[in-house]
Amino acid sequence: MSSLKKKIRRLLPVVGLFGLAAVATPVSLGVLGLVSWGEAVLAVTVLFLGVAMIGLTVGLSRLRRSVLELSTSVRTQTGQVTELFGQDRLELARSLDGVRAEIKELRDSALPRAIHKITRAGVRSGRDDYEQQVAWTELREYLDVAPFMPPLRGWAASPDVLRVLVRIIDRDRPELVVECGSGSSSVWIGYALRKAGTGRLVAVEHDARYAELSRALVAAHALEDIVEVRHAPLAPVPAELADGVSAEVPWYDTEALGDLKGVGLVFVDGPPAATGPEARHPAVPALLPACADSAVFVLDDADRDEERALGDRWLAAHPELTRVEEATEKGAHVFTRTP
Repeated sequence: MSSLKKKIRRLLPVVGLFGLAAVATPVSLGVLGLVSWGEAVLAVTVLFLGVAMIGLTVGLSRLRRSVLELSTSVRTQTGQVTELFGQDRLELARSLDGVRAEIKELRDSALPRAIHKITRAGVRSGRDDYEQQVAWTELREYLDVAPFMPPLRGWAASPDVLRVLVRIIDRDRPELVVECGSGSSSVWIGYALRKAGTGRLVAVEHDARYAELSRALVAAHALEDIVEVRHAPLAPVPAELADGVSAEVPWYDTEALGDLKGVGLVFVDGPPAATGPEARHPAVPALLPACADSAVFVLDDADRDEERALGDRWLAAHPELTRVEEATEKGAHVFTRTP
């Protein structure tokens, strides 16, 4: 195509010269009088019309060629678009097949399992709520507490584990109860000791601000003569009490516990699990020497793997302890010291 254009450009001067000669010839003949001016004008007009016809023919030829090229391009692009649409439709069909398979899997297997789990969870939650309501009602009626008591469950101990503690207090009448942690449970244990007519509670708390809140709660129920909340910040466990626990996991500062003697009941509900692995392990090695011969340790949250593991270690290191598992909301293990 480019070579043809070059040839046409080369011929243009020659064609122009021939055109001028063709136009000049009738004019010259008219000037010489060999033809009339009318004939000369007619000849020039015919020449122009011929040139115009040639130009029109060339233009039409180029237009036809352009239309053919455009048609070819359209057919090519149409084919490509059709092919792409076909590929997209195939991929879409495959994707839909995958979606249909996943929906079938959900309908046939995953959805029934999820419904079963949700149903079981709902039944278990309803049963737990009922059990906690029963325990709450029993505690209120038995202890004859104030009309407005601090809430239980969640971060606080659940009513059913407090029911376990109240039964032990009522049975053993301990002179001293130690609680690892403080809060709502401190008030309820205080009421249990008042009901028993003997004993006092020392609740150790690592957070100074929370210790103040617990003291205010105790004061609001006029239990200061029975319940003492001590601030015992977290500190490294002494080597003789570590009992295999990593020195990186702190426990309550044992200096706050140095005066405790004759402990009959220990409620282990702290430090929080976020303190470190088996953060509650030092409770037995640290407090057992200060305990009475038949002391009882109650470990809350015993459904957690770490609490069960540290309970196993307590039993291995202290053969005088025996364990009974209580079916409470968070799990409670009762360790009794046999003289």
